[in-house]
Amino acid sequence: MKRHHCRIPSVALVAALSLLLTAALLPATGHTPAASTDAPIALVAAAPGDERWSADLTIVDRDDVNVRRTAAGLRLREARSTGRGARSPHSAVAEGMLLTAPRTLARPATRVRAEISAAVPTGATVEAQVRGWRPAGWTEWRAATGGAVFDRPVTQVQTRVVLTAPDGGATATVRGVQLTADATAAVSAATPGRTYRVYATRIGLVGEQTANGRIVQPRDHFAALPSRRGLSPINTGDYTVRVCTTSGSRCEYAPVWDVGPWNTRDDYWNPSSVRENWKNLPQGRPEAQAAYQSGYNGGRDQFGRTVLNPAGVDLADGTFWDGLRLTTNAWVDVAYLWTGSGPRGVVGDGPLNIRVGASTSYASRGLAARLAHVPIQCYVTGQSVAGPYRTTTRWNRLASGQYVSHAYISSVYGGSVPVC
Repeated sequence: MKRHHCRIPSVALVAALSLLLTAALLPATGHTPAASTDAPIALVAAAPGDERWSADLTIVDRDDVNVRRTAAGLRLREARSTGRGARSPHSAVAEGMLLTAPRTLARPATRVRAEISAAVPTGATVEAQVRGWRPAGWTEWRAATGGAVFDRPVTQVQTRVVLTAPDGGATATVRGVQLTADATAAVSAATPGRTYRVYATRIGLVGEQTANGRIVQPRDHFAALPSRRGLSPINTGDYTVRVCTTSGSRCEYAPVWDVGPWNTRDDYWNPSSVRENWKNLPQGRPEAQAAYQSGYNGGRDQFGRTVLNPAGVDLADGTFWDGLRLTTNAWVDVAYLWTGSGPRGVVGDGPLNIRVGASTSYASRGLAARLAHVPIQCYVTGQSVAGPYRTTTRWNRLASGQYVSHAYISSVYGGSVPVC
């Protein structure tokens, strides 16, 4: 994870997210950048109570993907799809991402705005995204140039900068990102966790790199969703899904470590007021499903590719074969756990069996992957288990009614866990 470090001097603020051009999805015509959209804009004075800071773009380390720091600013390291780390296997463009250290705010805020200083050639894009920490965990990532609004006050803010370029095309150069946090009007309370039935496909791709920088391992345990809004930083389970067979006989709690299938801007689990694209589709309906089943968008994804299946989630091999015991692509029920509330336990070692009772003698009904965040309803006393974190008779009952030994839970956040 990012180290905390000193702030760098703020930079002059210029062209912001209006630089996100739809031309980024078109093929490049050459390697010579077009004239950069780089006209200065006026700096808006901070209102009383606003908190302002500059994102530190100088540190590029292991939780960053396909970016490099140059004397001119932050750029893509590799803009060709043939380069290691140049893009997620699901994306039709080269992409990179820098993740900054979380910033603890002087006072809680409900809105964060970003202004970007960058030179962006035609076809390239730059986006500043933020997420906020509140008692239930991290919010989803939100684009911040128009102002990211949180449903509850947040006490920490983390920023990431996402760059894309056409295959082999010119990359943007980001000189600085300025953030402003403040409190805006009250917004609606958080909704319960959302669950939708979608079509699951197997990821495979062992040895390839995911959108968050992980190299896919044999029998790996994670999931992919077609939006970066629910993408966990590497080696975290900040965004976890519970994927179950339609019969409910098997489930796995898996961190979201990749972007796909098909699209990269389709947070279909969100209502239309929040959903990034395809706002006229019903909530819970992936664009790929609508394209495949009813010819929506001409039967194509956001990149213009013909959609060949209705997939709304991709599952790594271990999740697919061992967690759910699937033998072919199938419909599954997916819960997007960060949209819920209540205590969460972090699985420190796994995959961990989830059982129908508080003992290892009870049958397993699936797995909780290492680093997954599982919703804990309450706890009971059961068999004593010696695990990597403690020896204990405590068993946590999950929101689904199954149990996991507390000996394998590294930490709990989001509130205290009551006795069942």
